[in-house]
Amino acid sequence: MIDHLSAARPALSADEIDAAAKRIADIIDPTPLQLSPRLSALTGAQVYLKREDLSAVRSYKLRGAYNLIVQLSAEERAAGVVAASAGNHAQGVAYACHAMGITGRIYVPTTTPKQKRDRIRVHGGEFVELIAVGETYDAAAAAAAADVERTGATMVPPFDDPRTAAGQGTIAAEILEQLGAAPDLVVVPVGGGGCLAGVGTYLRERAPQTGILGAEPAGAASMTAALVAGGPVTLPEIDPFVDGAAVRRIGAVPYAAVAGFGGRVVSHGSLPLLTATESRSGAGSFRLLQVDEGAICTTMLDLYQNEGIIAEPAGALAVAALAEVDVTPGSTVVCLVSGGNNDVSRYGEIIERSLVHRGLKHYFLVDFPQEPGALRRFLNEVLGPDDDITLFEYVKRNNRETGAALVGIELGTPDGLEPVLERMAASPIQCERLEPGSPAYRYLT
Repeated sequence: MIDHLSAARPALSADEIDAAAKRIADIIDPTPLQLSPRLSALTGAQVYLKREDLSAVRSYKLRGAYNLIVQLSAEERAAGVVAASAGNHAQGVAYACHAMGITGRIYVPTTTPKQKRDRIRVHGGEFVELIAVGETYDAAAAAAAADVERTGATMVPPFDDPRTAAGQGTIAAEILEQLGAAPDLVVVPVGGGGCLAGVGTYLRERAPQTGILGAEPAGAASMTAALVAGGPVTLPEIDPFVDGAAVRRIGAVPYAAVAGFGGRVVSHGSLPLLTATESRSGAGSFRLLQVDEGAICTTMLDLYQNEGIIAEPAGALAVAALAEVDVTPGSTVVCLVSGGNNDVSRYGEIIERSLVHRGLKHYFLVDFPQEPGALRRFLNEVLGPDDDITLFEYVKRNNRETGAALVGIELGTPDGLEPVLERMAASPIQCERLEPGSPAYRYLT
């Protein structure tokens, strides 16, 4: 069996990232760096979007996958490659396999959107076999590791390899070249940590005055957990919604790089938060921020409706983080739009999560008297003039006098909740609000 782990690997550094940029130049064109007038007006800064969603595979993952595979020996290429991915890395590996004529087997979670699976097959063609296994990336990764042990193929990690991270770090080299100067702040989405490690390493060496903000989904904050613990840890559970960044455990290579960026961990509500070593933003600071999944959904809708950008959840992470930080007016900020592989069938859930996050959508269990006019009385006594029922579903009807129904109410404005709750309290109809995040809320909605 080929021991791919024993091969000499260059350390992650700005020089290696520059070398990676030369390796990938033959098949990967630089992605646009676009000024966003809307976000600039909202923040008072000059906000640019680094459009990795416009790459050949609609994400930055091709950079790392190709940089690793192109360095394999003839013997390793003949044995083929194996990868595990939530979708985007798989497309990068598939594209690279097809471009170099190398066979590959790609393992994805069964939760990977159909759109991403279809794109993997298109990019890989006859060179790639797609295998769906388990519900999380970690399950797919375990299956891929077993494949490597069994067949002697070479693993192409999505983030935990300096060659992968170096390829992803070429984004930073492009940003500096396209701007012609160092930005004040670069916002990077965080999943397994490879992109943050590569981009951050390059900026630390080539533009040390540039601040770095890592944005990870609140439901899968594996990098924050690692920095708190002093090393990579496995999260007991994650919210898989931000599928491109929902990773239970970050890699050792990204952790080693990111841990050297500085910063300190403090308390932020019920979550730990990594803040800048300085008291102000920018000027070489490093921070790590958790972004609520609902806020990410709102950002996805804003990007689509205003800029026409189809961003997947992980692709909107960096832009969503802007609303959570104080940006210095007049500064130059770059947000990485990391991917645009979003299945249109998910937009129903995206809209729903956005409404809940904005305080416009609420759910209640209502015990309706089993008598004529009960629903009409509820509408007249409880709902406001701009409120609407968007869901009405009986949970069970085993009582002749009352029947419990799950009722979804969309408010006209967020501040309409308190009046609704007051009218419910005054009504003879028994109502119970389902709190977001509670077991009953997750089960019933």
